[in-house]
Amino acid sequence: MTRVSQVVLRTARLVLVPLADVHLPHEMALDADAEVMRFLAPVRSAAQVARLHRERLAVARRSPGLGFWAGSTEGEFVGWWLLEPPSRADQGPVVGQAELGYRLARRFWRRGLASEGARELIRHGFVDLGLSRIFAETMAVNVGSRATMAAVGMRQVRAFHLSWSDPLPGAQAGEVEYAITRDEWVAAGGSGAAG
Repeated sequence: MTRVSQVVLRTARLVLVPLADVHLPHEMALDADAEVMRFLAPVRSAAQVARLHRERLAVARRSPGLGFWAGSTEGEFVGWWLLEPPSRADQGPVVGQAELGYRLARRFWRRGLASEGARELIRHGFVDLGLSRIFAETMAVNVGSRATMAAVGMRQVRAFHLSWSDPLPGAQAGEVEYAITRDEWVAAGGSGAAG
């Protein structure tokens, strides 16, 4: 993987800037929305989100080029996207791959913005960072997120079950992993152009 700092990324409609303290109130609003958190976790308190915010910022310090990005369109906060190293042994080797994720405010759902930002992070991962594989995970019942993963060229590679102390509704159906390799991305027409 090429070692570069986390950079500002742009698409036709989004500006993705490295997550910073100024974005914390937006993160709190996202994590306080039960619909946004439906397939992720119970809604979180401000103190919980502040702790998670520090952990999110730490990703970029530990893994140059990777991290969390806050996305905006026409100056309005949309949500955040991430590329981070695998954190569990079952996710495979850390070198050469990263996990893709996204969380958007409800008013921006179903506008294609999740996939637009995800496509740019995939491009960034393969072109700018030299990654060989990018994957994403979600609950099997999260059809919206699964549709976004498929829309950006990822394919389902496995289904699995995690052990949860307080499982969310639908957890009994398990989790799914979608992935795309750099070779698959190039074969599908991926290029170095942003947007």
